[in-house]
Amino acid sequence: MRGLILAAGRGRRLGPLGANRPKCMVPVGGRPLLHWQMEAFRRAGIRDIAIVRGFAGDALRMAATYLENPRWEVTNMVTSLRCAAEWLAGADTVVSYADLVYPARAIERLAAPRASQRAVEARPWPDIAVLYDPAWRELWQRRFTDPRSDAETFRLGSDGHTLVEIGARAADLDGIEGQYMGLLRLTPAGSARIIAEHAALDPVRRDSLDMTGVLRRLLAAGATIGAVAYDSWWCEIDTANDLLVAEEIVRREGLA
Repeated sequence: MRGLILAAGRGRRLGPLGANRPKCMVPVGGRPLLHWQMEAFRRAGIRDIAIVRGFAGDALRMAATYLENPRWEVTNMVTSLRCAAEWLAGADTVVSYADLVYPARAIERLAAPRASQRAVEARPWPDIAVLYDPAWRELWQRRFTDPRSDAETFRLGSDGHTLVEIGARAADLDGIEGQYMGLLRLTPAGSARIIAEHAALDPVRRDSLDMTGVLRRLLAAGATIGAVAYDSWWCEIDTANDLLVAEEIVRREGLA
């Protein structure tokens, strides 16, 4: 199992904190976000880690394999994933966005999802799986004045372990069964399918389509996407308020 961190972006919505350094180097609890992610991977037993960098990439000095997204300013996570196509072809990989803080538990759930899903143990695990938070509302209420402003649809199939809907705007929060956390597990076949779906789009659509948009297209085409529930702390950092929330969380956990 390998790890891949998509860290090409710049934190414009973080104001001065994101002005002159990659978003992944913004500190939470006294440590850059990237340090939290690297530690989580390593504590989960994953040490073969690559990082896709872009804005101010030379500021990243962690021990890892570095890949480049030269078009970081006009693209998003899916393009960064495509920049790691050769790396992803080599082994199953847990993929993480770089604007997250979480413990090793998050990586462990994706690396070994069957541990708490014995009912489906006999079935092959899908080539694409996402980690999601079923208790997402409490976090969204802390992050947003109106959780509906950011929440996206997320619905599971009857087995409770596969995804049937993701990524659309939700008018009603009651039908949302979780929120995608920016963490995926991909087999080489799974990463190849995401990359092929993205590459088939026209250039304008390709640059603007985000990860949940690609996953939604794959579901419409009949792909099976696994959904792994997560039951511990985490936070996504997009805004200055998110930083405050993340600081509160890591202090509560005794980590800052």
